[in-house]
Amino acid sequence: MIKDQEVANIIRKEENKQQFKLSMIPSENFFSADVRKAVGSVFMHKYAEGNVGKRYYEGNQFVDKLELLTIERAKKVFSLPENWSVNVQALAGSNANLAVYLTLLNIGDTIMGMYLPDGGHLSHGWSYEPKVEQNPNELTYMGGSRKVNISSKIFKTVQYKTNPNTQLFNYDEIERIALEHKPKLIITGGTAYPREIDYQRMKQIAEKVGAYYLADIAHEAGLIAAGVNKSPVGIADVVTMTTHKTLRAGRGALILANKEMIKKINRSILPGLQGGPFNHSIAGICVGLGETLNPEFKEYASQTVKNAQFLCSELQKYNFQIVSGGTDKHLILIDLTNKPLLGKKFARALDYAGIIANMNTMPQEKQSPANPSALRLGTPWITTRGMKESEITLIAAWINQVMEICSQWNELEFADFENKVKSSPEIATIANQVQELCMNFPLEI
Repeated sequence: MIKDQEVANIIRKEENKQQFKLSMIPSENFFSADVRKAVGSVFMHKYAEGNVGKRYYEGNQFVDKLELLTIERAKKVFSLPENWSVNVQALAGSNANLAVYLTLLNIGDTIMGMYLPDGGHLSHGWSYEPKVEQNPNELTYMGGSRKVNISSKIFKTVQYKTNPNTQLFNYDEIERIALEHKPKLIITGGTAYPREIDYQRMKQIAEKVGAYYLADIAHEAGLIAAGVNKSPVGIADVVTMTTHKTLRAGRGALILANKEMIKKINRSILPGLQGGPFNHSIAGICVGLGETLNPEFKEYASQTVKNAQFLCSELQKYNFQIVSGGTDKHLILIDLTNKPLLGKKFARALDYAGIIANMNTMPQEKQSPANPSALRLGTPWITTRGMKESEITLIAAWINQVMEICSQWNELEFADFENKVKSSPEIATIANQVQELCMNFPLEI
């Protein structure tokens, strides 16, 4: 244990939280002890500016071996075409996306991504106009004066929405928007779209308007690696991903593209955006990629989707409205507009009951992002623990109980609401039941 007792105490509390609560945020997962050991290895001591065989500092022969092994494993895991390669140095998903933009675009070019409240991502060009309510039936979004991400500050952005009736992509409408605005880059992927994406159709749209196509698979990477979801590799011009969600391979990012484009992307990473890569993170990614090649990983990925789909069906029994009617992935989005509690209060109440989720916007959102209409839930972490359908039945019942218990305080201000939840014996009882379940599925901490 760490000798610094202040830090050690904080770590111990975080360990207990992870061990005895149900982590159901879809962008989180629990890594193996081997991944964690690799991340905590001596590779964190070394500076390695440059790429394999072309470092600015001496003493990087083993960093070279590590990067080469990581690249080869990524090629195998994602079944890359012979003429494709990988950048393993991007520190995070947003960095990876920005490196792609810097490679393919000029400042001021138009990029087209998914509307953030419908499930897109900040790094895909989000901006907004404060205190201006959006028309949910207007399927093109042009942003606003509040440029909250660098992508919207340096590029012109246009965003497509989901269909107001189905909450799914309308590819004909996306094509119409692309034809009107002629983006240089079209992006798919995001944080809360629960359905599979038609990569072939998106590539056709991009080709029709002369755009590059970037598939951001940060959320689905592990499901794609296991063959549970379809892959955009060999279809999109570039594929980016984070490695810590369904891929379960430590913190970092991967960029996949043809070899010539990867050479340019490498230069956008260094010297364009970063100094030296985080070699210890790459070590963790390498170990995690190795683990995806085991049969157990495919079982985990398949069960992750089964658990999410079963959770949808169980929650619907309690009259929870599921955005798009279900899921093809590891995440679900609950429309809470027919319930007494919206996202912010419900997420906080669930946390006190031992279930960690997050408030989220949803298609046709009318609330502020600070108190949105939806709750986002995911199954990667609980599936990693070994939980299956019988446990999902319990979890869905607890979620409903929390809603029923806390509905009586829905009119209170948030601080007063939280105090009521915190002192509720019924919520404490659920938290104890959750802890008992977690103890039957212990994490290897």
